[in-house]
Amino acid sequence: MRRRCTWNIFQSIEYSGEQAQIKLYNFLGYLMDNFTPSSSERNLISHIFRDNEVCRDAEWERYFCYKNIEVPEIYSGPHLSFPLTVEQAIGLVEAFRNKKQLHSRYVLQLLLETWRLLRMLPNINRIATCQSKEITVCGDLHGQLEDLLLIFYKNGMPSLEKPYVFNGDFVDRGHDSIEILIILFSFLLVYPSDVHLNRGNHEDHIINLRYGFTKEVLTKYKMHGKRILKLLQKIFSWLPLATVIDQKVLVLHGGISDSTDLGILARVDRHSYVSALRPPKRRHTSSAGISVDSELDEEWSVNKILQRRASMTFLKAFGTRDNFQNRSLQDFSDRIRVRVEDELEMCRRRALTLRSENQNQGGETLQAASIDSLSSDNSKEEWKQILDLLWSDPMVTDGCIPNEVRGGGCYWGPDVTEDFLNRHNLQLLIRSHECKQEGYEFCHNRKVLTLFSASNYYDVGSNRGAYVKLGPDLVPYVVQYQASSMTRELTVRQSVGRTERSALKVLREQLFVHKSDLISAFRTHDTGNTGLINLSDWADAVEGVMHLGLPWRMLRSQLVTCKSSDGMINYIEWFNELAIKRPHTDHIDEGLIETLYRHRSTIETIFRIVDTDNSGFMTLGDFRQTWKLLSIYLKMEITDDAISDLAVTIDSNHDGCIDIEEFMEAFRLTDKKSRLERGRSMFMATATDLTKLEGDPNI
Repeated sequence: MRRRCTWNIFQSIEYSGEQAQIKLYNFLGYLMDNFTPSSSERNLISHIFRDNEVCRDAEWERYFCYKNIEVPEIYSGPHLSFPLTVEQAIGLVEAFRNKKQLHSRYVLQLLLETWRLLRMLPNINRIATCQSKEITVCGDLHGQLEDLLLIFYKNGMPSLEKPYVFNGDFVDRGHDSIEILIILFSFLLVYPSDVHLNRGNHEDHIINLRYGFTKEVLTKYKMHGKRILKLLQKIFSWLPLATVIDQKVLVLHGGISDSTDLGILARVDRHSYVSALRPPKRRHTSSAGISVDSELDEEWSVNKILQRRASMTFLKAFGTRDNFQNRSLQDFSDRIRVRVEDELEMCRRRALTLRSENQNQGGETLQAASIDSLSSDNSKEEWKQILDLLWSDPMVTDGCIPNEVRGGGCYWGPDVTEDFLNRHNLQLLIRSHECKQEGYEFCHNRKVLTLFSASNYYDVGSNRGAYVKLGPDLVPYVVQYQASSMTRELTVRQSVGRTERSALKVLREQLFVHKSDLISAFRTHDTGNTGLINLSDWADAVEGVMHLGLPWRMLRSQLVTCKSSDGMINYIEWFNELAIKRPHTDHIDEGLIETLYRHRSTIETIFRIVDTDNSGFMTLGDFRQTWKLLSIYLKMEITDDAISDLAVTIDSNHDGCIDIEEFMEAFRLTDKKSRLERGRSMFMATATDLTKLEGDPNI
């Protein structure tokens, strides 16, 4: 029970973060579609929506050219030549095992070769087993190189006799995402018929902004990181969507819905979906003959928000720009409502204007416009298919409903699985996307297998990793493992206890940053203003604020010790008991400080969007504009004086620039007991030793 509760804490907070990222992206997309092109807010974020500024491959290859990058003589990492050999691919594995870094010239060259190869692959790879070779399928790796190395050690390197399918989510969260990509791409180039890569929902530059991959690349490749990220953005959009084994087993990252159709997925123009979170723009041809994104997208500009399929937690329309100036928006899905008829009328007027312009420009343009209008419905349907494929999760009950926990995709039931497999003459669906305690899990009458290959995902000891081997009989043979040798030395009780402490630490931080809302909720039950609240009201109030779906009554003994003799909880003392150490920020508004803590990941994401040159710095002017943008999105008004106080506090060297890393570190919550937790993590002490540590008055 303790293990299951710990798991729910980690998973609830993880999915809450994904939901927050999708809400933020939809919010920014709304600003792009409804703020005027000259507005400063729009200029700050417009670059992340320019998915395909230039469409000609030759132009892109000139932009990504590596030939002018010199490799210094002192460079001691691996050297590459192309065509790549198996010895070089294995050499990369060994180099990364020894913590070496591949030079940016070779990274760009490898990525360009990968991009050229991926453009020749179908959306759905079809492969076959045989008596002499099994196919190995791996789930999410999430930047955890140790897991990939362990898989290769146990199962063997990719080869003609050892084919692999890697099922997406290679990046984010872990610290070695770029190394994992380089290894997988190198083996793909060496064995293009025996190494297969499916796209995951984290192969998306918008998701990478929040979950660490963008930061990792810019940190490791300060000189050419921006070009590497841009090329990876193109590569991610060209990754195949699924793999079919022996015409009977479908491997895809997230899942299906009641409308998933492999026929449609096989035909989609997959590279148009640079981010699966946003439908592709309609395209027109410029006077220079280059295909570019159209900003006058009369059909999707408003309907994208109002009429997208319910497979995402979409937002209702906001209203005019004036409405943003003095309105707080934490969850803007239930805020300003605009009549759908008015928005549709605006769309019709815009369409008439475009049609009139096209008629004035001659018959060829009019014909192109009608082709666009015919294909727009197809594009929306294709986008729904890809969104569901990358973001969906299975559920126990029949049916298909929006996945409001993650904020994207859907939940689908056993009946949907049965119908889908029957329609496509399949017998098994292998998917990833969800961390499982044992590394894998069967559901839907063993017709759906979830596979997760990143062990110790939430914390050391939190879960095993697994991969599956399929022979000609297509009976899954699952191999489990634990990448950390430290974990294997712990007893089950020690492992559960360590993971539980880590989960509770994360949960205490989440509770602390919602202090104001929680106190307000407690006071609605504490009508006498006594500072006391009973357990039932405490649990209801906490869930009402946090929305994490956790068993708060059971967790109370782990979170609260300050209670009266009659079992009432002193909630004022409770917040003091949480013992979160904060930086010296007495001169900054308390509400702003709490907002900084609560929305730390969202703030860092927006900062990285505004930092267009990826320098890690922003001017004071951009800093102020960023906070103006945040004041629209966050649940508070941020005054000019408060922004100025923040800027002065952070710009300690008075150089007129804000260091993003220093800013985020300055507002990181630190648990009072963190020293003890570090001791547990570093030394993996025995239960007796930990008891001694906890009893030490000097700790």
